[in-house]
Amino acid sequence: MNATSPDIDPTEATPAQRRRWAQYLSDERAEAATYRRLARRREGDERDILEQLEQAERRHEQHWLALLGGEPKRLPKPTMRTRVTAWLASHFGSIFTLALAQLAEARSPYDTDPSATPRMRADEKIHHEVVRGLAARSRRRLSGTFRAAVFGANDGLVSNLALVMGIGATGASAGFVLFSGIAGLLAGALSMGAGEYVSVKSQRELLDSTEPSDFAHSGLPDLDLDENELALVYRTRGMGEDEARERARAVVSNAHAGRMPAPRAAGDQHEVIGGAFRAAASSFCFFAVGAIIPVLPWIFGLSGLVAVVIALALVGIALLVTGATVGLLSGASPLPRALRQLAIGYGAAAITYVLGLLFGVSAA
Repeated sequence: MNATSPDIDPTEATPAQRRRWAQYLSDERAEAATYRRLARRREGDERDILEQLEQAERRHEQHWLALLGGEPKRLPKPTMRTRVTAWLASHFGSIFTLALAQLAEARSPYDTDPSATPRMRADEKIHHEVVRGLAARSRRRLSGTFRAAVFGANDGLVSNLALVMGIGATGASAGFVLFSGIAGLLAGALSMGAGEYVSVKSQRELLDSTEPSDFAHSGLPDLDLDENELALVYRTRGMGEDEARERARAVVSNAHAGRMPAPRAAGDQHEVIGGAFRAAASSFCFFAVGAIIPVLPWIFGLSGLVAVVIALALVGIALLVTGATVGLLSGASPLPRALRQLAIGYGAAAITYVLGLLFGVSAA
């Protein structure tokens, strides 16, 4: 149990200190509730880990209660980040919750607050690593399809915005800009879907060709216990000569006793890459969704500068959202990633717009 920090006398605490302690107490309770809600949506090992994190937050809660001399008459609301994390845990229990929890644990105020004990500071650092590990598990489960979806949406936004900006700058009619945008959407979505399928399928086939094979398992019972080449197989997999020989003897001995090795299963890398059809479908659909956004002003009959400004605004919002999502799910601050996506999208659009103006002038 955490002891009260020896440098802090609760009876001499200032009102500002007591407000800060009350805020910590409120946040610890909210974080404990978040881990409890997440645990209810998990099973086995993950559930046990989350329940232990909840218990740790409860220990921290007792520390602040001791400093405050009991339950405060008025407890402040948890911070906005803590409330958002709790809401996500209550409604979804998804990787977004774990990603936000990871960010919160990484920015613990206890490092610079003398009223927190050294053990609490150490706890928060360990919590960050634990939550990061749980989030990494979830990222591996969705990474293949999610990667295709995010890249597809970003490509659709940027490429079609650049296309309609460039064509619009030439002075082409609104109808021609619309036709070009729809054509770009279809061509890009088909290309992205096909390319993603080939890419993922090729990666999975490459992994299959490099993983250990069970091709020779049927011949194990007929191998000589002392003179066999099975040790060479294990040496090709990185084992030393003595270790490979001992492993080979053990495997052949088990085979003679009727205990054959279990069939090999697909490795974690297959899970990371994802399925080819799912990745292709995600890439196609999300490219189409992203690519339709820059064309919306022309679909609704707008043209000229008004259509351009609205298209830029819509795509800017979408780029900020996708960039922030990538940043959040990677366990990093979402704002820099959002601004990076916005800069890339607007930069590409600016280049094609300038080229369109040059071609438009020369065509005139």
